[in-house]
Amino acid sequence: MTSPDPAADPVAGVMVPDPAADLVAGVWREAPAGDGPILENPATGEPLRPIAVTPDDRVEAALAQAAAVQTWAGTPAAERAEVLDAVAVAVEAAAERITTWEAYATGVPVRQTAILSVILGGAFRLAAAQLREGWTATTAVREDGRTVHIERLPWGPAVCLVPWNAPAPMAAHKVANALAAGCPAILKPSEYAPYGSQLLATAIDEGLRGCGVPAGVFQFVHGAAATGARLVGDDRVRAVSFTGGLAGGRAVAAACAAGMKPVQLELGGNNPLIVLPDADTGAAARAAADLLTTLNGQWCRALGRLIVPADRHDEIVAAVLDRLGGLAVGDPLDPATDFGPLVHSGHRAAVAAARDRLGGTVLAPVRVPAAGNYLSPALVTGADPAATTEEIFGPVAAVHAYATVDEAVALANGTPYGLEAYVLGTDEDAALAVARRVRAGEVKVNGSSIMSLHLFTPRPAWGLSGLSEEGTAETLRFFTNARVIGVEGGFALHGRSA
Repeated sequence: MTSPDPAADPVAGVMVPDPAADLVAGVWREAPAGDGPILENPATGEPLRPIAVTPDDRVEAALAQAAAVQTWAGTPAAERAEVLDAVAVAVEAAAERITTWEAYATGVPVRQTAILSVILGGAFRLAAAQLREGWTATTAVREDGRTVHIERLPWGPAVCLVPWNAPAPMAAHKVANALAAGCPAILKPSEYAPYGSQLLATAIDEGLRGCGVPAGVFQFVHGAAATGARLVGDDRVRAVSFTGGLAGGRAVAAACAAGMKPVQLELGGNNPLIVLPDADTGAAARAAADLLTTLNGQWCRALGRLIVPADRHDEIVAAVLDRLGGLAVGDPLDPATDFGPLVHSGHRAAVAAARDRLGGTVLAPVRVPAAGNYLSPALVTGADPAATTEEIFGPVAAVHAYATVDEAVALANGTPYGLEAYVLGTDEDAALAVARRVRAGEVKVNGSSIMSLHLFTPRPAWGLSGLSEEGTAETLRFFTNARVIGVEGGFALHGRSA
């Protein structure tokens, strides 16, 4: 089977890529249906087909091939950089179609998936640039003038596991850095949203083939948790990068601990927005609404706790609800849509149930279509903070009032997560001082963008939000380990010369 491609774009009326295919040892082959959920069109709720699952013998072949092509590690960094740039060209050519299929599969409005498309080719270009800067080979000079050499070497075959909310951009980031490091990479997307990742994999394969890279340096498989467990638990896999839920992350961490292999975990958060007493009401409403509905609320840095001054509670809540009520709700493939459906009816039911378990009053101002997996974004007021500590991963946020800034900080830190946090205030210095008291990997003041504060700052996690830093430089570093070489010219400390 040649490299697959969906028969037509969803906007042209053909809604399901057929066939679902995996790439193993350089060969594309149809991936059969497996046990598990039935995929849906999120916008209509229409059932489509069972999930695709790469057969066990193909997974075994992928693992064997990854172990067999570790000669990729010996390719000079400058040559790897040239290959990555070639892959970037192929990926960028496919970016529009990838973002369209991502919107279709996840329900995220295409206007948002298009913004994230900069990551697709950009991840490969950034990784190539770091290789050219000599990041994998540095030196240090001893007091005696001798040079010590530090070489960053690949761990070996790597597995990249990505979730369904923005699968192709996350896959590009992980795979680009694994390949840059010299690791053969196996990519498995979520079973709920394989389409965009399959198109990404097709483009990566095209770029690598054009450079004569050996088959198996990059491979792509389908499947659910059992496939992921099979990959992660294999001794031939030497590094794992996982983005997903807490339960999956714990299972991945346990398997990696048993094999003494490094693991990168990004597991989500229950992220606070502190509105300080001097904050502008309009700015607070915009930030809260944006954080609640970006990616339809299905993202790890979404709003979980809206923390507001007690004497401004009703004013701010009303402003947020008013802004939510102005959103354009509808087909995720329509460029005018602001808010779309959740990924699957099962997830919609889970989010609604989690919302209702919070207690308090649910304020859901947005009228949504009756058909499909739509769920109005909601604020929940009057809930006990002890009941709002867990991530919901949907367009739901609890509202908590505070009397003092100390109380606001305690509410922000009152969950076991620590991924992202937001602080709004007119006095920037005062807002920054509050931000420094929040226990989170990144704290943004007066902003709510989906992007990081800086391209080359880390994306760390605290508590249940994950383990090991992500980032432009950090992920490349994750896939390597150091070897230090030099002439010591000295001997044991006990002083005997012979």
